[in-house]
This record gives sequence, C-alpha cells and structure tokens, in this order.
Amino acid sequence: MADTARARKLADRIQVVVAETLERRIKDPRLGFVTITAARVTGDLREATVFYTVYGDETERAATAAALESAKGVLRSEVGRQTGVRHTPSLTFVADALPDSAKLIDDLLARAQQADAAVRSTAAGAGYAGDADPYRTPAAGDADDSDDESTAKTEADTQEGDRP
Repeated sequence: MADTARARKLADRIQVVVAETLERRIKDPRLGFVTITAARVTGDLREATVFYTVYGDETERAATAAALESAKGVLRSEVGRQTGVRHTPSLTFVADALPDSAKLIDDLLARAQQADAAVRSTAAGAGYAGDADPYRTPAAGDADDSDDESTAKTEADTQEGDRP
C-alpha cells in the first residue's frame, strides 16, 4: 500500500496531465467546454477517478462523456509517460455533481431569502397582541397610597415606643 500523500500527489499530477492533454492533443469535435475538477487515486495506485464538468446542456454532456471514453487510451498513455510510475492507473471519468449541488443550494437560499422577506413585510405593520409592556406594575394611585399607609404606621409605632 502506498501512503496517502503519494496518492494525493499522483492524483494532482493526473488532473493536470489530463487537463493539458485534453486541451492540446485531443481534437474530438464531441468534446465540449470541459473542465477537470478533481482526480482521486486508490491506495494501491492502480485506479484513478477523474471528475469533470461540462458547460452546456444535457446533449453536450453526453457527447463529452462519449469523447472522454474514446480518448481514454490516449489519456492513460500520456499519464503514464508524464508521471513515470511503474503501473499506470486505469482512468475512469465521472461527471462531477458539484455544479448541480451548488445550483440546488443557491435555489434553497433564494427561497429562504424570499420567506424571510415575507416575514419581515408581515411584521412591519404588526402590533403587540396584548399591551406593549406585558409585565404587571402597580397602578400609579395604588403605589402612592400603600407607601403612605406604611409610612404612617411606622411613624405611629415609633411615637408609641418613645412614650414611657
């Protein structure tokens, strides 16, 4: 088993080699505007998975997938020549789902933003369900009377206590 650092370095190198070879050597008209997004190599360095995206509609994606499959031998030969490993990994091309996932997340965020805007517009004209201050406070007249009575009682108690 090779260490993961070596597998990662080989995967990075395969990504660059495949991208450059597609740009310079492969002249297939079915090959659309393709971008190599990532490459992964198994731990034994025998198989490599190359992820790609294609700008365009579904027919262009299908045509690019067919062009990559037909150019797989040339790409593998070029990878073997430029990497210099003992056993050239077999290449598997997989359409990257990242752009679709990113579009889905963008759509969900747009819906959440619209829902937040709707809540804000509803809350703008809303008032309190009850009083503005929900806590009980003593009434203004009641607080003054109770303070006066307790003060009067303490004064009477102190005057009675002063008498012999």
